[in-house]
Amino acid sequence: KTHTFIVDPLDGTTNFLHSIPQFAINIALEREGQVVAAVTYNPIMNELFWAEKGKGAFLNDRRIRVAARTRLLEAVLATGIPFAGRQGHAQFLKELHQITQRVSGVRRFGSAALDLAWTAAGRFDGYWERNLSAWDIAAGGLMITEAGGKITSADGGPFEPRQGTALASNLELHPQILELLQAAAA
Repeated sequence: KTHTFIVDPLDGTTNFLHSIPQFAINIALEREGQVVAAVTYNPIMNELFWAEKGKGAFLNDRRIRVAARTRLLEAVLATGIPFAGRQGHAQFLKELHQITQRVSGVRRFGSAALDLAWTAAGRFDGYWERNLSAWDIAAGGLMITEAGGKITSADGGPFEPRQGTALASNLELHPQILELLQAAAA
């Protein structure tokens, strides 16, 4: 099989169930093991984030780019908090402790798909999270790179959506955030 769709029909399910208007439809097209097209749609705001490999990332009909900030102290990062029944609470709290002391703010909105799309659009300066599913982050991974950013695993290794971990930002902030995540693991 050469083509695979990686689909999350409702990313941010808990938000949706609680009438919190922060959720999305998330679709990635993988061709021969590589994501080549991505769509993240927020129906509440009528925002369609999309990217095609080698052709850029867009919000509706406007080209998007990752934020240009280079200082962590000015940066706002997004993340997700492990919820009931998920592993990783202790590790997350260590990471949050490291990061919150060195950034302008950390946000948790409840949709990994939108967190990545907003990072690609420069609304967030960076994003990290662990224990995700491929359908949460495959589309966003392409959007980040097509918007001029960098995405790796949260440990700094190559980004592979099926590993379920991501660290995304611009090229300048990425090593700074990674250093904090590694300090939390020490």
